[in-house]
Amino acid sequence: MFKKAVIQFCTFVIIFIITFSSTQHPITKGYIMELHDRAEVVMKNEDPLYLEILSKKESYSIAPQDAVIDKVWKAIPGLNGMKINVAKTYEKMKQTGTFNEREIVFDEVSPKVTLKDLPPAPIYRGNSEKKMASFMINVAWGNEYIPEILKTLNDNNIKSTFYLDGSWVKNNPKLAKMIEEEGHEIGNHAYSHPNMKNLSKSRIEEEIVKTNEIIKATLNEKPEWFAPPSGSYRQDVVDVAREHGLYTILWTVDTVDWKKPNHTEMANRVIRKTEAGSLILMHPTSSTVKGLQMMIDGIEKKGLTLGTVGETLSEKRNHINSH
Repeated sequence: MFKKAVIQFCTFVIIFIITFSSTQHPITKGYIMELHDRAEVVMKNEDPLYLEILSKKESYSIAPQDAVIDKVWKAIPGLNGMKINVAKTYEKMKQTGTFNEREIVFDEVSPKVTLKDLPPAPIYRGNSEKKMASFMINVAWGNEYIPEILKTLNDNNIKSTFYLDGSWVKNNPKLAKMIEEEGHEIGNHAYSHPNMKNLSKSRIEEEIVKTNEIIKATLNEKPEWFAPPSGSYRQDVVDVAREHGLYTILWTVDTVDWKKPNHTEMANRVIRKTEAGSLILMHPTSSTVKGLQMMIDGIEKKGLTLGTVGETLSEKRNHINSH
């Protein structure tokens, strides 16, 4: 302890002298400032708080997870790791001089393998350790229910992903723009709602490209996600979508709202089945309009954040995943 005190005192004296001297000898100012910085480093490295942060660095680190192809769920995105930013954490904690877990500053660490590194494969869910879920709303009909769905999402400050049928966009540009202007993510849902599994490769490409073009012309958006109508696909569909910069998205939880179920029963079933990483399929129907608020409340009570498919599938951690 005596040695440490002597070092800190001497360091303080050095800083005082060279700081004063720098006003007398401008030519040597750069060298003197370098000595000043070195002296500060010595002081910091002797600070018990700084040493405590260093000693806890490893215990608070979380390794990143690589994206993988799962036997059941197919492509699953990775998740960033976390490590303490020692310098920023120290600067934040030195005001009180004590270690406080809530004041730790983290940096994210990217995985080595991400979705773009995987071979083309459908995606049914996000990473199960990222506490997010997404509503994915397929739109080819149900215009009368869209405004109320948008209002409920807006009232709850939630952004979702709307997969738009290309012919629907062509016939309903104002509604499409309303969805986009509300800040929701736009996906590709093919052009004429066909059974993609039964199409030739050229027709698969036509359905995807034509929809991309009409979305670009109408909304100036380039979709990243493709939802095949009725979830029907074969590997050619996934391959062609990827060739055009799209990932093929299926779902984890299905509302089956097109069957017009009782909205309370539907909402309870969806809440029960929704977990971290879930992608929840729905359509603009009366059941969805009536049950949407209940689903939002129930899912958020499970500690999950609702966001777009892009947010749920990204490697970036959301605030819930931080210490």
